[in-house]
Amino acid sequence: MTTSGVKCVLIDLSGTLHIEDEEVPGSVDALERLRASDLKVRFVTNTTKESKRVLVQRLNQIGFNVVPDDVFTSLSAAHNVVMEKKLRPMLLLDDRAMEDFDDVTTEDPNAVVVGLAPDKFNYRVLNSAFRLLLNGCPLIAIHKGRYYRRKDGLALGPGPFVSGLEYSTGAKAEVVGKPETHFFLSAISDMGCEPDQCVMIGDDVRDDVGGSQTAGMTGILVKTGKYQDGDETKITPPPSHVASDFSHAVDIILGSQQQCS
Repeated sequence: MTTSGVKCVLIDLSGTLHIEDEEVPGSVDALERLRASDLKVRFVTNTTKESKRVLVQRLNQIGFNVVPDDVFTSLSAAHNVVMEKKLRPMLLLDDRAMEDFDDVTTEDPNAVVVGLAPDKFNYRVLNSAFRLLLNGCPLIAIHKGRYYRRKDGLALGPGPFVSGLEYSTGAKAEVVGKPETHFFLSAISDMGCEPDQCVMIGDDVRDDVGGSQTAGMTGILVKTGKYQDGDETKITPPPSHVASDFSHAVDIILGSQQQCS
């Protein structure tokens, strides 16, 4: 499958462009090559351990020239849901992400919102969430990622904790981030392109690639970050392309563009 006819490129962040504060080798230069083309670029991320402001600051410190409008986050999607439904959520979020909910009332909570919050995933906090859900409060999962890559290896994502709350209460979480189709369509809503004109690059075969392909996009799986041997066989249909890293993925896209010019 080729990437001809592409107008915009969606790019995952953690595990694809960087791991914590370190660039995935070659990614800064590859992004500049991509931006030098006539393709539109947007970063889409399920990262919930820090606010958009802190995330953009981190990316710029690494060497990626990024402004807030370049980034569409699952935190933003969750905030929109909370405001639209007039919820007062119990927020299971990292303290560095809380500023994205500064305008949200959290007193007397009537909902539970779960992101990646390692310091909050303890018995006392989870039991408080459990009791709210038993009383009929809705459960909102910013995403249900199984795991992610840190410098010291793979680490549990929020997915196992969301699933535990679902199992114990019978509640069904509303997932707002990747791999939900609505998330991908929202990310391109102001980019002037259709799903079949978009390519998604990411290291998560289910959330990045499977989700984007379900939304009608082309998916490129990179073998960095959380990628494990054989991941490309875990979804049907399989990834449109598999690349060794982000730089290789850019080569695939720009090579197809040159063939069509």
